[in-house]
Amino acid sequence: MPTVILVDASLSMTRPVSLDGSEEFQRKNLAVHGLNMLFEHMASNYRLEFTALMAFSSLWELLVPFTRDYNALQEALGSLEDYDKTCIESALHGVSNVVQQEWGSSCPCQMVLVTDGSLGIGKGSLRHALQNLKHRGDDKKFPLPFPFPTKLFIMCVANAEELQMTDAMDNLEELLRLSGGDGQIFTLDGPLCMKSVQAMFGRLIDHAYSPFHAVLHCGNLSSDVQVFPRPEPVLVDEEVEPIPRTVSPDLEIVGFVEIADISSPPVISRHLVLPVAVNKDVDEVGTGATDELEEEPSASQMAGKSPNFCVLLHGSLKVEGMIALVQLGPEWFGMLYSQADSKKKSNLMMSLFEPGPEPLPWLGKISFLGPISEAAENPYGEDDSKSPFPVQPSVKRSYAQNVTVWIKASGLQTDVQKILRNARKLPDKTQTFYKELNRLRKAALAFGFWELLKGVADLLERECTMLPDSAHPDAAFQLSHAAQQLKLASTGDSQYADFNHTIVPMHTDFSS
Repeated sequence: MPTVILVDASLSMTRPVSLDGSEEFQRKNLAVHGLNMLFEHMASNYRLEFTALMAFSSLWELLVPFTRDYNALQEALGSLEDYDKTCIESALHGVSNVVQQEWGSSCPCQMVLVTDGSLGIGKGSLRHALQNLKHRGDDKKFPLPFPFPTKLFIMCVANAEELQMTDAMDNLEELLRLSGGDGQIFTLDGPLCMKSVQAMFGRLIDHAYSPFHAVLHCGNLSSDVQVFPRPEPVLVDEEVEPIPRTVSPDLEIVGFVEIADISSPPVISRHLVLPVAVNKDVDEVGTGATDELEEEPSASQMAGKSPNFCVLLHGSLKVEGMIALVQLGPEWFGMLYSQADSKKKSNLMMSLFEPGPEPLPWLGKISFLGPISEAAENPYGEDDSKSPFPVQPSVKRSYAQNVTVWIKASGLQTDVQKILRNARKLPDKTQTFYKELNRLRKAALAFGFWELLKGVADLLERECTMLPDSAHPDAAFQLSHAAQQLKLASTGDSQYADFNHTIVPMHTDFSS
């Protein structure tokens, strides 16, 4: 998950801070110290993640585009210049442009806004922007929420008391709400000093940048792994009192399935899985297309070149064209698979399914799956000519029936015209005419669309009056009969508007 660091470079960040009688520091120096702490942590634990550095005042500037070179980020931070007044809105527009140009609108992104809580003055200030949200046109729309999923973390180089003396905290909370509410505001605990800044950025690291360590098990084999980005807790909406489900640190492989049988399943999120014993002196290689598509270190890059089950699993899945079903927790599953981002580089990925015993209906319940050796005969056939999937349900699903749905007026018009075309070909199309008529009748009754029945009845009576002299006599009788039945159903009377009732052709002396 890429990160954008947005640093306030306005004049208010140059306000002096006295540190225990020593030399004076500026708030900007405290912010730089905290960000250096964050960069050092990410260089050690999130080396494969991409980070961009931006500065803003009345204008914004991209100091360092998305990179894994944290030395370049720290160097740019050390040469940060001072500018003029604060204008957060223009900086947010800049973030939106930079992220969409690099990652598009589907890739989730984390944004860390570092400021002193000063919102600017007059037009262009955050306060002024939020007060005029309802009076903006589409051409001057506020940049939040971003068109891509975002987590916004606001790091204030100020304590809560200072922010509450003005409306700064209220405006920052409104900014967080507009971004989607998925984030947090951090303030200093205690006086403005290096120790307080370290504690504040430490809380950010624990909340958003702590690595997820797990152990991957498969029978008697196991491997310590690290998952990027950290899996988020998931809420199951169907539960009465939903409790967030978290991925277990013990990941258990329960079986293997061919890629063709798994197809393209719906997933909650995707994550990169790496062995933890990676040689940190490995040179940086490649640039992933998404935050999850990063390169897996090869076996020669493993510390000590020791055998590792994770590397073995990745190579096996890649060669055999299979995926591994992995249990993430009680009745929660995912899959491990090899995915390539270039001709030579590939990576071990983990996708999380929706929680539940049957996340992929065509596989049936995961607990019912078993090894081929336990089957009476090979379910794939001797020549792989067949497959046991998809598993057929015991009852036919309701959505598998032919259901009439009118979403647009054109669909309804088509159904009415089909009835009229068959009406003009009576008595040759009697069966087709009544079939389409009953289909429309049932749909109208299901929707409570009584006026439609009355309208079609009037159309049939009109067709009856317009029959040519050469028309078969039975056509007039059938049209009059059908129109009368529709009129009775349009009254809503249960005697005539029974949903299961079927209009049958009128028996006449002309029938053969």
